Amino acid sequence: MSGTGIRVDDADLLRLCDRLNQLASLTDRDLIPLLRDAGGLVESQTRRRIEDEEGAPDGTSWEPWSARYLNTRHDNQQILIGEGDLLDSITWELTSDGVEIGTNLIYGAIHQFGGEAVGIPIPARPYLGLSPDNMDELEQLTTEFFNRILQ
Repeated sequence: MSGTGIRVDDADLLRLCDRLNQLASLTDRDLIPLLRDAGGLVESQTRRRIEDEEGAPDGTSWEPWSARYLNTRHDNQQILIGEGDLLDSITWELTSDGVEIGTNLIYGAIHQFGGEAVGIPIPARPYLGLSPDNMDELEQLTTEFFNRILQ
């Protein structure tokens, strides 16, 4: 070849186009394994938050028990863990929109948002939600999922 020229290797571009076509052909059904894995992960993160971290997803510590309420607790009990019912009730389910994580216990809402029960103020102790670390774990899970299916 004489003069000046440019040689373009379009193999990487073609590989990218192939992966984009694979993504475009995914159906909702193809994403069910990812949603199940995400539901399980967030359930685990929520249980860890209640049992070990004892703080809100934004990193703030939960308000401690009042002195009066503390006197009714046993030595091994923790905030939001009395008999373990709330912890045991945390679950996830697939919905038409994705995944929902939560509890079916009525008093779960008062712990999340705060309020009043039997005339006694209950501070909010948010346990549902995603921290930055939780989001990083979900991003890693999602990346690994797409890397597996887009080979």
